[in-house]
Amino acid sequence: MLNPTAPEQARAAEVRQSVLTAIQANEVIRLPDFDPATSLSSPEVALQSVGIEPNPFGGSVGDYRYQLEGEEDLLHLIVTRLDNRPLTVEEARQVSAFVFPTVPPGLMWLKPGTVTQHFYIGHDILLESHEFAI
Repeated sequence: MLNPTAPEQARAAEVRQSVLTAIQANEVIRLPDFDPATSLSSPEVALQSVGIEPNPFGGSVGDYRYQLEGEEDLLHLIVTRLDNRPLTVEEARQVSAFVFPTVPPGLMWLKPGTVTQHFYIGHDILLESHEFAI
């Protein structure tokens, strides 16, 4: 069970606002620029260390890191452990529920992995969610 701190909750709210702003401006939500001094490639899985670089679409909660990226109508949520150990689907679902607390899990498509978990959600679902209401 996650027990988010006040700073983690504030950061998640900032990330949601960044996503909303980008969607409303019809901007592509991009991964942060790769910084070889910060990110390390993983021989096991792509995108394991993505989101380490400071950026408006990522944060952490407890032992987990989350990063968002997307295109015209689909948002991709990447969840990893901060220690890069294996991550279960159940752990990642807790993080996705933290990042998007009002989006039913049935409206997120899951592509499971062993070290990273990937969730996909339509922009229209986010815009209908009350957490994105202005």
